[in-house]
Amino acid sequence: MVNHLVLQGRLVADPELRHTQSGVPVCSFRVAWSKRYKETETKLFLSCTAWRGTGELVAKHFCKGKEILVEGELSTRSWQDQEGNNRQATELTAERVHFVGSKSDSGEGSHQSAAPNVSAADFTDLEDDGDLPF
Repeated sequence: MVNHLVLQGRLVADPELRHTQSGVPVCSFRVAWSKRYKETETKLFLSCTAWRGTGELVAKHFCKGKEILVEGELSTRSWQDQEGNNRQATELTAERVHFVGSKSDSGEGSHQSAAPNVSAADFTDLEDDGDLPF
């Protein structure tokens, strides 16, 4: 079975970066997008979680209002709240995030948007076997 979601939208609020007890970075953020049918617009929201370097990238380069494309898989968490009620939340666990929109699209947040520095040295572990992918 396939569980792969690609979602493009805007951040509802600034991302929240925290660390687990063992020091692993985890970033939580919500993405909003809308769907129009004739004169009706439906606004949709999805909570997202990004771990380690992906989470740090989101926290550093994205802010409220910034457009983002997120790739990952859906998961559902279950827990019991303080009153003993069973609760569930469906969220997107981000595997990759992409910059989209114009460079001047900085949103309403205080962060400056900038692409991370990437050099050819970052891709030294990739091998070219000469085969075309099609």
